Amino acid sequence: MTSDTLVKTVFFSASRDVVWAYLTEKDKLAVWFHEADQDLTEGEPFNLLEAAPDGTKSRVCWGTVQKMVAPEELIYSFTIGPFEGALTKVTWRLEEMGAGTQLTLTHEGIAAAAGEAAMGLLLALDKGWDAHLARLREGAA
Repeated sequence: MTSDTLVKTVFFSASRDVVWAYLTEKDKLAVWFHEADQDLTEGEPFNLLEAAPDGTKSRVCWGTVQKMVAPEELIYSFTIGPFEGALTKVTWRLEEMGAGTQLTLTHEGIAAAAGEAAMGLLLALDKGWDAHLARLREGAA
């Protein structure tokens, strides 16, 4: 596989501060992505949770926040169950665009984390990020 990096760029009619809050605050992450066990903090691990029909919660995504430069850049390691503990890297960059924000998501290292299942997981993550970003756009509006 030549490139295993997903890059998504979306635009918001909201300020970088508003979009940043949706990327880092526990209650806002739950609106568009997954419920978080805490606000994201540089140097700290995080868990994103999913509720089962019986109400129990399990970890669906997790990693460690590597860098936070509010409201410009957020970088964290990221893994999901199918990666069997292997880590990928997610980078969020926020740029002012007039009265709004341009957000660029870069998700790297998928092939190394997924091995032979890379293409299937790359397709699933591509589709998943599209759905999550659409909900982020609605939430931050």
